[in-house]
Amino acid sequence: MSRREALKAAVAVGGAAGLAACVDRLDDEEPVPTGDGADGHPERQYGWNDHVRTDDAGNWQLPRHQTLLYLSLPAEGPPSEADRETVRGALDALDEAYAWSHEGLLHSAAYSPAYFDRFEADLAVPDDVSLPAPTPLADYETPEFDTQDALVHLASDRPDALLAAEEALLGEADEANGVSFPSALTDALELADRRTGFFDPGMPHEKADELSGVPEPNPVPEDAPLFMGFIAGFRGNQATEDAVAIGEGPFAEGTTKSVGNWRQRLADWYGEQDRDQRVMELFSPGHAAGDLVEGVGTNLGDDSGIDRFLDSVVEDATEYGRVGHAQKAARKNRDADGNPLLLRRHFESADGDVASLHFPSLQRSIDQFETVRRSMNGVDATEATPAVRQRVNNGILEYIFLRHRGYFLVPPRSLRALPTPDGTGS
Repeated sequence: MSRREALKAAVAVGGAAGLAACVDRLDDEEPVPTGDGADGHPERQYGWNDHVRTDDAGNWQLPRHQTLLYLSLPAEGPPSEADRETVRGALDALDEAYAWSHEGLLHSAAYSPAYFDRFEADLAVPDDVSLPAPTPLADYETPEFDTQDALVHLASDRPDALLAAEEALLGEADEANGVSFPSALTDALELADRRTGFFDPGMPHEKADELSGVPEPNPVPEDAPLFMGFIAGFRGNQATEDAVAIGEGPFAEGTTKSVGNWRQRLADWYGEQDRDQRVMELFSPGHAAGDLVEGVGTNLGDDSGIDRFLDSVVEDATEYGRVGHAQKAARKNRDADGNPLLLRRHFESADGDVASLHFPSLQRSIDQFETVRRSMNGVDATEATPAVRQRVNNGILEYIFLRHRGYFLVPPRSLRALPTPDGTGS
């Protein structure tokens, strides 16, 4: 096992064993930088873009290691003020312990519709912001919906920082990075689920030999950041953090967050489709016809060029017998001025030894996400030709299977500790 593989495995295992493995592998690393406290970090918990690496084209590169902690209150009804102080103490200590950067720790705490249903008052958000309960967005979706109360997302290039922070938050350690924690999240909440992943070009290839869902021999390109073999998340096709921010009310500077987990089954992706067909189904037929994608797609720079092909979905279905995932979704992922609505921060996972994808999406309102997701169904393409069916030749729907989806409100930092629906008392 390479050093990089060992660190990914340590994050997946978690706990004291994972942390010990990290320390053994990282004894030559510089100390993890400490933080400036909650007041020194952005009010936007999702304010990550100015604090992460970028590639040569300026595309944001998520921290290499990611952990999602799903938590719930153990009793019925709203949380107490003591619960609130407990959670605040743990999260404030996290901001003292770690610098707000990929070299320290980026994180957010978010809350589900089920959490806000504990209160009698309605959620005080503007009329253009929705936070419904999650629902299937296609006839074939049969996910388990995440209705836990809270989601804490941790991300860092340093697996030792990630694991030490998790240990402190879950009450398995009294301190992290030299900072004492006055309380743990689990003093008020119960851990319901833990999921991990990574964003690291080359790691999908390294991990593929071990995973269900990837055929043999290993077909994933050595420099690909995703199991499907291409790059994604181009800066020019992403919403800005300003665009996804709630504009007014007590939750101003917050946002909404959808998180899906998709299992990948790539035998047909690599076994039945040639490279041009994979380009067609991931980007658009126009990308393949114009030979626009070289290698894993780094030649595209900071923009996939998908906007040129948004109006040709039906035409492409008829001419090529298939349509692209990106061109279908992007049709509805634009405002009146052509600016993207969703800020996607997806990363790969090998949890349970299965190739999968975690898909966090930030947007001002959940209905924007749902509209984009429904556009992925490509119903107009299926009506145009029998060659395109519900999940065949219809973007990447044949190869991905939704296992979990949850919706959350990401409050501003000042309201992140078990907020009330009207933003008071937190």
